[in-house]
Amino acid sequence: MTTREQSGALGPAASARDLRTLPKAELHLHLLAAMRPTTLVELAAEDGRTAPDPRGFTSFAEFQQVFHAAYQATSARPEQLRRVVTELVEDTAADGGVWVQPHFDPHSYAHFGSGEHVLDLVLDAGRQAGARCGVGFGLTLAVSRHSSPEDALRLARFAARHAGRGIHALGLTGDEKARPAEAFAEAFALARAAGLTSAPHAGELCGPDSVRAAVEHLGATRIAHGIRAAEDPDLLRLLAERGVSMDVCLSSNRVLGVVPELTRHPLPQLLAAGVRCSLGTDDPLMFGSSLAEEYAIARHTLGLTDHQLASIARTSVETSDAPADLIGSACAGIDNWLQQG
Repeated sequence: MTTREQSGALGPAASARDLRTLPKAELHLHLLAAMRPTTLVELAAEDGRTAPDPRGFTSFAEFQQVFHAAYQATSARPEQLRRVVTELVEDTAADGGVWVQPHFDPHSYAHFGSGEHVLDLVLDAGRQAGARCGVGFGLTLAVSRHSSPEDALRLARFAARHAGRGIHALGLTGDEKARPAEAFAEAFALARAAGLTSAPHAGELCGPDSVRAAVEHLGATRIAHGIRAAEDPDLLRLLAERGVSMDVCLSSNRVLGVVPELTRHPLPQLLAAGVRCSLGTDDPLMFGSSLAEEYAIARHTLGLTDHQLASIARTSVETSDAPADLIGSACAGIDNWLQQG
């Protein structure tokens, strides 16, 4: 059963408002895992490989194999990577996205040239597509918990040098159990001093202590996932008081077993506690959900009202690293969307 079948169609249900026309920002996705399945097949075939079924994984090892296949499909020629970036922006626009900020580390493509060269390649592709589609484009530099704190510090210095010219945030990806947040405190302090947003992953496979550590040791103002915070009422109050937002991914949480079923997802609990939340797709190549479909799940499966969905969209825009004029026009568009009812 597809995500669309699970969540209901995007058309009228309790509301006639079209979720694809609701302005929103996409803050939680990984660039390679945003690849279209058809693109994975075509690019692999160009280089004489057969792509795995991106949604056929049954273990974490097989999940990682899909990531590796996506990397292979974009690593032979720069135009392959450009195509994925371009299509990511086009798909965001089709879902009503006005800003997209994927996680990416340009050093993964060192064989294409320097980190600066690869960064320019990706930013140029994103901005060209964005100008055509009406979508702003930026990057969150992805630091891995599997890397050393010294490597993280080097990446943070790179991000700081490019703050304000395409890199807007420092993220922290990978297994939360690999290294605690404290190990990366210096890297994140450097990034924050340069004006970058602290946006680590936390509170997905590990519990609320992971979220608390991200806030206390990394100065996180935006957390990718974070839903395990719902297990700690004191932490929920802290997040609400500090205005820390959660970039929540419903389909990802279900597929990876973070929640046993979508009807038991804690998003409504987070919102009721006053925690600001956005919605993202995480790895749409693997999870099969678009940004508009994540909103549809929230509407049909979790029973959120259109005013709640508009508030989530507003959070996504206001907590993004988009330019002020884009934020202002998007918020006006959200108001107009609500007035359609």
